[in-house]
Amino acid sequence: MNEKQAQNRIPLTIGEGADELAAARLSERFPVGQPAEDELCLRLDGEGLALVSGGQELRGDFTRLLSRVQNGAWQRELLARAAKLKGVDGPLTAVDATAGLGEDSLVLAAAGYCVRMYERNDVIYELLRDAVERARKTPELAEIAGRMEVLHGDSAGAMAALDTPPDIILLDPMFPARQKSALVKKKLQMIQQLETPCTDEASLLLAAAKAKPRRLIIKRPPKGPFLAGVKPDYSISGKAVRFDCIADPFGKLHTFKLEIPTE
Repeated sequence: MNEKQAQNRIPLTIGEGADELAAARLSERFPVGQPAEDELCLRLDGEGLALVSGGQELRGDFTRLLSRVQNGAWQRELLARAAKLKGVDGPLTAVDATAGLGEDSLVLAAAGYCVRMYERNDVIYELLRDAVERARKTPELAEIAGRMEVLHGDSAGAMAALDTPPDIILLDPMFPARQKSALVKKKLQMIQQLETPCTDEASLLLAAAKAKPRRLIIKRPPKGPFLAGVKPDYSISGKAVRFDCIADPFGKLHTFKLEIPTE
């Protein structure tokens, strides 16, 4: 069974208060039924869509990030600092090529970017879509979420088809599991059941560079290696994360020395 087939076999349960239109759409993509004990499943209820397993649940929820984006708080975010551009006229545009649950995209949207978010995994895409739709109905988040567009599919091909180069592209390939797996957050553990860490870093980096953004931003662990071994122009680091920044990545392609895997 391939990854796509595995995603579509995850059962869906529909609870009290579930949106009828969302229930009808999701039931066409996922089998409706009662999951086995501790089985990974999707649950749609009055609070939206959640991924559930063994008493744990994962739900896209931007309201818990309000303190990070309201009243200019986004300016303290490392990503906002990495994405700050000088002398650029007009609306700012960003591509989050590996969107996940969209937390970084929310920061970019709060900073004024119109953000295109790409997510290839069926389940994570649905969680993200649900989170953005709920945020648009939340007064404190409506304006920010209005600048967030969720797209389903592989970002590498989508970036190649862009009509206009974005101002920035953000790459956040999932960090490989650490040896101290007991310390990995429960959220990450659930996502890793659906989507494995990126193994083709060079191709992802190359696709982003060829889209000709003004700046390429790569999210990494604080002490992790550079993506595909490519040294950035500079990095902005914190205790939990590091953002590597490359200005004019297309113009620097010849210096990357990427080794692209062959099929």
